[in-house]
Amino acid sequence: MYKMTIAFFIACASTTWLAFGAEPTDAPTYTDPNDVDADFAIQGEYRGEIPTEFGPEMWGIQVVALGQGKFMATGYRGGLPGDGGTKREETRAYGDRKGNVVELLAEDVATLVIADGKMKVFSPDGDEEYGTLKRVHRKSPTLGAKPPEGAIVLFDGNSLDYWDGNTSKTDDGLLTEGSTSTKKGRSYKAHVEFRLPYMPESRGQARGNSGFYVQGRYEIQMLDSFGLDGESNECGGAYGAAPPNLNMCFPPLSWQTYDVDFTAPEFKNGKKIKNARLTVRHNGVVIHDDRELSSHTPGGVDEESADPGVLMFLQNHSNPVRYRNIWVVEQ
Repeated sequence: MYKMTIAFFIACASTTWLAFGAEPTDAPTYTDPNDVDADFAIQGEYRGEIPTEFGPEMWGIQVVALGQGKFMATGYRGGLPGDGGTKREETRAYGDRKGNVVELLAEDVATLVIADGKMKVFSPDGDEEYGTLKRVHRKSPTLGAKPPEGAIVLFDGNSLDYWDGNTSKTDDGLLTEGSTSTKKGRSYKAHVEFRLPYMPESRGQARGNSGFYVQGRYEIQMLDSFGLDGESNECGGAYGAAPPNLNMCFPPLSWQTYDVDFTAPEFKNGKKIKNARLTVRHNGVVIHDDRELSSHTPGGVDEESADPGVLMFLQNHSNPVRYRNIWVVEQ
C-alpha cells in the first residue's frame, strides 16, 4: 500500500498534451455549464486521504475530459495545487467512461474508479481498496471582489463606455473576447474574472484560448490548461516570457480570477531605464511575484516610449471566453 502512495503515477507511460491528436474540425464547444456532455460531470478535482502504514497521506487528483468518453488524471501529493499540493507527478493515468463510471489505470500501481462524485483507489488488479477521494468545486477567494473607492469600473455587466466599438456583450451580461479598453494608463492594480469554454476534443492553443494584455503590451495567457504542466503559453503564463510558479487553472466553465499589480517601465530621454514588473494572483494564489519583463510579449504593442498603453486588451483567439467584474485602480 505504501508503495502505491509514494509512486502513484510513475508506472504509467508518459505522454505530452500535444500527442493527444490533431485538432478535430468539428470539435464541440460548450459555454453553458447547464448544457454540456456526459463527460463534464466526471471532469474536475478530487481530494482525499489515502491510508498508509505511516498514517494518512493527502492526495489531489485532477481529471481532464479528452472527449468521447476518454479521460486523463494528474496527481498531486499533499492535495490540489494551491491547497497543499506539490508539483504534479511526472506521468499520468488514462481511462474511459462506461456508462456513468470511469476507470483509469496507473499501470502496475493503482486503478481509479470514478462514480457518483467519488474516486475510489484500488490495487492494480482491483482486489484491494486503498481509499476514496471526493470531487470538490473550488472557488477563488477573490471571486466577486468589489471595486475599492477610487477604482475605475471597466465592466460590471452593463455599460460598455470604457470599451471600443468592436466590443460586445452576451445577452446575460458577459463581456466577449476581442475587447479593448479605450482608457489608457500606466501602473495599476486590476481585477478580472473570466470563464473558459469547455472544449473536450480540442488540444493545445485551440482549447479555450484568450489573453489579458496589460497595457496592451504584456500578455497573461488565458487557456484551458487544467491538469497540465503550467508552461509560459498556458494559463497564467507571461506568454513566451515566464511560466506561472504554479498551475492554478480551474476546470473549464468555472469562474476564475486574475488579480494583477502592474508597474509600468520607466523611460528617460526616450530610453528605457527600468523594465515593467508584475505580480499576478490566479484564483488567489501568487503565480508571478514581482516578475520583471524585459520587453513586450509576443503579439503585444512595442515598448517604444513612456506613452501609456490601453489599460486592457482581451484577446480574440476565436474561442468564446467570457469576462465579468473588471476594475482597475491606477497607481
